[in-house]
Amino acid sequence: MNKLVLTGIITAIVMLIATYLAVGGSKGGLNEDIVNQLAVVGAVILVLATVFVVIKYVRQMQEDTASGELADENWDGIGEYKNELPMGWAITFLLTMIWAMWYMLAGYPVQAYSQIGEYNEDVAAHNAKFAEKYASLTPDELVDMGESVFVAECKVCHGLQADGIEGRAANLNERLEEKTVKHVLANGSNNQLLGFEFPMPDRNGLFNANTGAMITDAEIASVATYVAGGFDGDNDVFAGTCAMCHGADGAGIEGTGPNLTAFDTALVTNVLRHGKKGAIGTMPAFKNLNDKQVEAAAAYITSLTAK
Repeated sequence: MNKLVLTGIITAIVMLIATYLAVGGSKGGLNEDIVNQLAVVGAVILVLATVFVVIKYVRQMQEDTASGELADENWDGIGEYKNELPMGWAITFLLTMIWAMWYMLAGYPVQAYSQIGEYNEDVAAHNAKFAEKYASLTPDELVDMGESVFVAECKVCHGLQADGIEGRAANLNERLEEKTVKHVLANGSNNQLLGFEFPMPDRNGLFNANTGAMITDAEIASVATYVAGGFDGDNDVFAGTCAMCHGADGAGIEGTGPNLTAFDTALVTNVLRHGKKGAIGTMPAFKNLNDKQVEAAAAYITSLTAK
């Protein structure tokens, strides 16, 4: 037997044994997991094809000589032969296209089993059981659940007392602080606070209806003090600039502007689902919470400013 062929056979055997030991020893093995079975089949094909191609072309380099008709073009005296595409290459390309179409339309992971798909199914089933179990909570029970969610997910930044831990995060015991209002008026907001993209413009798009001029730094400071102070008294700038979206009393207008006087369920839900950018930094979205947990967290946070 040719030394090159023998080397190729030994290499193929070693690689196949190593692949079988690696995949066969994983969780699920080869009998239960189609992903592992496909991996082994792919590995066998890849190893055999690689060894065959290497042997073929190494032997060809050793024995063959160039022949055929040269093309008219050349580069620095280096030309190309007018050889047809090798049949093996053409067949391999065609089989690759057929396999790709099968993979995308009928094979894994679209129709067949996958570990990610199984995990998603388990999560969906768990969330359905969770929602069914806690479907009939009283308002007080919902707040109690929300406090547990807050302690587990939110206290790291907002603190156990929801006071923001010395400015590291928003103080949830009050709706808005002056620095928060100033930041939004200066930079605008586009955090899907209404549940959809409806950005509030920055200061370049805010005009005082009473003067017709763009809002000034002094007017921004005036509105921030007024809003953070609980809408005590009257403020002409707020009435002429902000009331058209947030209402004359700051309680918000559905589909136009959120409530500025207190947290509500819709606002907290949208922040948890989409995250929020503000004066302090960026709060991430909490995709790990199911619908009932989000509802409970919103009930708890809303209760903080309702006291």
